[in-house]
Amino acid sequence: MNWLIHDYREKDLAEVVHLIDSTAELGQESVFSLAECISALTSRQPAVVAVHQGTPIGAALACVAGERGWVMRIAISSAWRGRGLASALLVELERRLVAARVSRIAYVLPEEDLLGEGLLNAGYTRQPAVAYFEKVEPHHGPAANLLEDLGARFLPSDLWAQVAGMEAEKDLIERRVVLPLAEPERAARHGVRPPRAITLFGPPGTGKTTFARGIAARLGWPFVELLPSRLADEGNLAAALRSAFARIAELERVLVFIDEVEEIAPVRSEPAQPGGLHGVTNELLKLIPGFREQDERLLVCATNSIRSLDPAFLRPGRFDYLIPIGTPDQAARAAIWSRYTEGRPDVDIPALVAASDLFTPADIEHAARVAAQASFERDLEAVGTGDRGRPGASTEDYLAAIAQSRPTVTPAMIDEFTADITAHARC
Repeated sequence: MNWLIHDYREKDLAEVVHLIDSTAELGQESVFSLAECISALTSRQPAVVAVHQGTPIGAALACVAGERGWVMRIAISSAWRGRGLASALLVELERRLVAARVSRIAYVLPEEDLLGEGLLNAGYTRQPAVAYFEKVEPHHGPAANLLEDLGARFLPSDLWAQVAGMEAEKDLIERRVVLPLAEPERAARHGVRPPRAITLFGPPGTGKTTFARGIAARLGWPFVELLPSRLADEGNLAAALRSAFARIAELERVLVFIDEVEEIAPVRSEPAQPGGLHGVTNELLKLIPGFREQDERLLVCATNSIRSLDPAFLRPGRFDYLIPIGTPDQAARAAIWSRYTEGRPDVDIPALVAASDLFTPADIEHAARVAAQASFERDLEAVGTGDRGRPGASTEDYLAAIAQSRPTVTPAMIDEFTADITAHARC
């Protein structure tokens, strides 16, 4: 990504108007006139601007009417078309519209054009008879209050597409979990029952939370994370779990995520220890069957140590799949590094891949951040010297950052994980 996206500012008016006017004949038409667009901008309706090296290269603007938001225009400089900027602008504009408490976002095209396919991919549905696309956002009112009380979030619709690398795991989750839930009628014709509960297991930092968030984004469901530590703050952890699941049952659809589930469902000792988690594990075991009875619900649990979970917790009747999420292989590391280096040809990706064996996605993200910081500081030091050089971290910066990093996963963890796959994986 070679741009920054910020809220529209008054000083952007002339250049944004130029973008709208100059791209009208480039497949970026709108049913809203230029005058209407200018009126929306000057009246501070939601709008965002993409900037590259200080110059606006794209803009997206909308107007709000009651609980409906109308996307008026997405205008992109011709040199930046086909690079994903339209999707990025739309996502940022949607966030502003949701913040303005709209429940439906609409986009009307004068005819089928290049934006139609992109809108369908972004979660919009074309209504019959006209090129009218609409996207339903979270409802407001009692349901919204319940979502807020549970700390629910509606994640960006493109989050699943942004999951870089780990393609084998992503493909498995797409086929086993996402598609049966997204296409329940088609699945039913083949005798496939959509999953209701899954567990992701693997070493720390391998992206289990990212996958859970991506599933919710892909389905367009609210994401509710139950934190064992926060539930414990309520005093009685078992009662807090029961209360949370009772409130969740009132939602139309939801993905519930419990990270580090071993904290509340560890192997039970016999006899039960006073003050232990025996009762909490029992409570969760009772709650899962009731949760599974409701459609459009998915419970995703994550653990770094599946062998520490109570065997009754992992039975097929409670969890449909136990999916291993390991460290990225060479192809996955190459994809992740390419994302952080933005595909720059001057960066030696194979060298970074070779140097980052056993690195998790989180480890790679940290090393990329360290390298970017080194490049940023070097650029600051060069101010006034005339020696600006090429912007961005170099291969040497990345290799130095990798050398300074300590991988989260050790060879011993990999051996344990491999044994756990043999003993526990069910996918």
